[in-house]
Amino acid sequence: MTPADFHFDLPLELIAQQALPERTASRLLHVGPAFSDLHFRDLPRLLRPGDLLIANDSRVLPARLFGHKATGGKVELLLERVLGETEALVQLRSSHAPRPGAMLSFGPDVTAEVIGRRAEFFGLRFSQPVLLLLNQLGHVPLPPYIRRDDGPGDRQRYQTVFAREQGSVAAPTAGLHFDDSLLAVLSAQDVEFRTLTLHIGAGTFAPLRSQQLKTGRLHAERLEVSAELCAAVAACRERGGRVIAVGTTAARALETAGDSGELRPLRGETSLFIRPGYSFQIVDAMVTNFHLPESSLLMLVCAFGGTERLLAAYRHAVTSRYRFFSYGDA
Repeated sequence: MTPADFHFDLPLELIAQQALPERTASRLLHVGPAFSDLHFRDLPRLLRPGDLLIANDSRVLPARLFGHKATGGKVELLLERVLGETEALVQLRSSHAPRPGAMLSFGPDVTAEVIGRRAEFFGLRFSQPVLLLLNQLGHVPLPPYIRRDDGPGDRQRYQTVFAREQGSVAAPTAGLHFDDSLLAVLSAQDVEFRTLTLHIGAGTFAPLRSQQLKTGRLHAERLEVSAELCAAVAACRERGGRVIAVGTTAARALETAGDSGELRPLRGETSLFIRPGYSFQIVDAMVTNFHLPESSLLMLVCAFGGTERLLAAYRHAVTSRYRFFSYGDA
């Protein structure tokens, strides 16, 4: 199995560059016995009373900063994770990688010292609390395939309506299609909606490395699955409902906490790499966006729905002019 086994051809004009004004106006490809072209507002038609939807409530940080080195060279920072009040692990883009001890500047009286390196990430110690600094000066970390600068509208639109726990550098994009009205419709239909937390790191956009393919482990991401959610899943099973993951991050968190076959509370990290051959323990159905070719996320959905079937669905989506990736369709 290689990443090339999960390739598909995608015209660049199908990569969504802006969010639609209305969240539920996105299209929805239902992959059942046949392919059905719907809109996201049609989701309740695919659900039954007693089903349980589980989404990721992680909140996206304005995790991108622009600054310069002491030499004057430009530097771009993308947060990976906060390590302490004034320390963080980050990706840095600059003409030359800074060495430990180098000072970076991100604005008047805002500096950071390079204190070390972990593989492709740099450890920085800031002159101010990291979260305060990001919320004041940071930019929305739009994915690299969105070929524009972030704008004021992205702070709201690149965030789910149920985002709560601050910590991600990318949105759990399947959740972007839900609005309060749709959640109310689901509740009236006796479809339960719950959340867990998985903080998405910058590694989600990195190409797969040979070492990850060998070890079967991905970059680690922090997660929390509560006892209350575990009880809700058990109750769903008891009443004959389906557990439906909203997004690959929710699926990955559920499968990590349910690797024994029973969902258990968990607060920690996951490096679980789900690819074809994996046996799902918790998730019965999934709502997800379209994923990058040759990516671990595409491997995950192929593991769930079958590689041949999912790649056929992607070819149908291309032919039918669906919008792809973070601001795209589902």
